Amino acid sequence: MKSRRRLERSRREVVATGIAAGSAALAGCITGDGSGSEDGDSYTVSMAPMGDVEFDSVPRDAFVTFAHYADMAVALGHGDAVNTLFAPEMSGSTMSMFYDRLEGVSFDGESLPHPLEDGVVEEDLYEYDSDVHFLDPSYVLTTEDDWSEAEIDTVAEQVGPWFGNFHSGVHSEPAAAYADSYEYYTLWELFERIAEVFQERGRYEALKDVYDETRSQIESNLPPEDERPTVARVTLGPDGQDVFYSYHINTDGFWQAETRPLGAHDALGDVEWSGDWGEVDYETMLEADPDVILHLWGITSRYAIEDIRERLEDHSAGSELTAVQNDRVVASGMRYQGPIMNLFQLEMTAKQLYPDRFGEWPGHESGQSYPEIPADERLFDRDRVAEIVTDGAAE
Repeated sequence: MKSRRRLERSRREVVATGIAAGSAALAGCITGDGSGSEDGDSYTVSMAPMGDVEFDSVPRDAFVTFAHYADMAVALGHGDAVNTLFAPEMSGSTMSMFYDRLEGVSFDGESLPHPLEDGVVEEDLYEYDSDVHFLDPSYVLTTEDDWSEAEIDTVAEQVGPWFGNFHSGVHSEPAAAYADSYEYYTLWELFERIAEVFQERGRYEALKDVYDETRSQIESNLPPEDERPTVARVTLGPDGQDVFYSYHINTDGFWQAETRPLGAHDALGDVEWSGDWGEVDYETMLEADPDVILHLWGITSRYAIEDIRERLEDHSAGSELTAVQNDRVVASGMRYQGPIMNLFQLEMTAKQLYPDRFGEWPGHESGQSYPEIPADERLFDRDRVAEIVTDGAAE
């Protein structure tokens, strides 16, 4: 068993959401008899691989791993339930970078403890004593050698249920124990189920309307396929290593939720890898020679896009890349994106790939908020989103 990490502060001390209470009236019937509420009546929510999960009341403490679940909680008015966050200094700062453009919406994710710093530690889960664990039990079995199905069941029974679906990210293979019951969901299908957990159907439907309108607007204004750029979505490896961690842009999975709708040509589409991501060298990048390089994680605090460009320009092979020579190496988003992040990342990527159609991308400075976009060049209404999150308004 891995050593226990002591919690440094109370779960309720670390979050400041700026989100109004009183949204329960929006929830309505979710599943079963629709009796689920914050008053203690039980309700059931279904998602693979867990199946039917019963909740006695709306969770007030949520063990959260990846940022998309935290973003979902914030979007639903329950950011104060989040008690942990993966890579908080990176995820938390990135989420705040977006929320800075939504009046009244905030989240102190950087202050939260990292739940996977030492792997998934069973003792920690008992110490957190969460009402729900937004983590896929299949992820636990595929990444941790010292966990068993019995231990997963015991945590669910004695602490709180598991409720997560990791492998929908790129439609990867689940653990053998869940192979027969696994299903894959889109980002917004996952969000719908998290909304059911928090009994926030109204907020989900209102945000889904914004997303549908935004995506329709983008797709209806895309240029013909033969005028679309070739794009490589990569993360440059550590300094001194000639490697790019590579990701496809049009394949299934919610990790591609901000690139697939844009229909660009995947410069690395013919390159195959067996895991969730691949590794390519400079030779492969030169052969692909993309028009645009989307540097995944480039908006995070860990990868300053100015430094990435400088490294590529100073490299004998990197300097020969068309995207480098044409100044089209741009800061891309996080693959662990929830609904609010997805709206911003859709807008950002549309401008980066098709400036003639959606307006110029003003660029992003490391450590700064999401850039201010003129009102007439925004692809979604910030005030509308902020109102949904803070007030639960559906209009």
